Amino acid sequence: MTFNRALFSSASGDWETPWGLFTELDKEFGFTLDACAVARNAKCKQFLSPLDDALAVWWAGRVFCNPPYGARIKDWVIHGCCSARGGSAELVVMLLPARTDTAWWHDWVMQADEIRFIRGRLKFSGHKNSAPFPSCIVVFRGSG
Repeated sequence: MTFNRALFSSASGDWETPWGLFTELDKEFGFTLDACAVARNAKCKQFLSPLDDALAVWWAGRVFCNPPYGARIKDWVIHGCCSARGGSAELVVMLLPARTDTAWWHDWVMQADEIRFIRGRLKFSGHKNSAPFPSCIVVFRGSG
C-alpha cells in the first residue's frame, strides 16, 4: 500500500477553513477577529498574520482561530483558552483536528465550554481531497 506520509504528520500544517463552515459559525458567533490568517485567506476584516505574531498578543473580541496543525498547536490552544478565560476575548472559537489521544487535548481542549465534533471529514479550501483526520469546533467563552 502506498500513502503520503506528510498527510499523517505535522509536515502539512496549514489547512484553510472552508468558507461554508466559517459562514455558519460566523452567523452564530459574529466574529470580529481571525487570529491566524494571511490577507488572501482571512475570514474577518481584522486578522492577525505571521507578521503580527498572534501568540505574542492577547486576542480581543469575538475570535475565530484555525491554527497551524503542527507541533505548536498546543501553544495556540493554550493562547485561545487563556485569551478567553483571562478576559481579553469575549469568546474564542477554534477549528481543530480531533486529536483526543494527545496531552494538549486533555490538558486544554477539555477545559472548553463546548466541543463540537464534525461528522465526516472536512474538505479544506485549496485541497483536492478531504482531510485525513477528524475535525472539531472548540468554544472557549470569556469570563466576563
